[in-house]
Amino acid sequence: MQEKHLFEYATLRVVPCVEREEFLNVGVILYCPAQGFLKTVFHLNQDRLKAFSARVDLPELEERLKVFSTICTGGKAGGTIGRLPIASRFRWLTATRSTIVQSSAVHPGLCTNAQETLDRLFAQMVS
Repeated sequence: MQEKHLFEYATLRVVPCVEREEFLNVGVILYCPAQGFLKTVFHLNQDRLKAFSARVDLPELEERLKVFSTICTGGKAGGTIGRLPIASRFRWLTATRSTIVQSSAVHPGLCTNAQETLDRLFAQMVS
C-alpha cells in the first residue's frame, strides 16, 4: 500500500466585480510538502467569463494567472516571492486579497500522488 501524504489546496477564482462577490473557478493550486510539490493549473473559459462581465481583460487576466505558475516553479523568474521556500510561496499565493484573481480558503487532504490529485481536483472544481 502506498503511503498517503498531507496536501493543501485552494481554488483560484476570477472575481470580475469585487463589490458583487461573484466568482468563477478557473484553477487549482496544490501544495504537498512531502513530495516537494507546488503547482497550479488553470483554464479560462472565455464565454463563461464574458457572461460574468464584458469588462474582463482576458489577456491581462491570463498573465496574472501565469504569474501563479511562475511563482510555483520558483527561482529567479518568480522574483522575490519565487525565491522563498516552497511553503512560503504557497502561503503567499493563497493569502487573502481583494483583486480580480483570488483564492478560496485552503483545504487539506491526503494523497499518494500530488499530480494526480491536482488533476482530479481541477476536473471537479473547474472543468
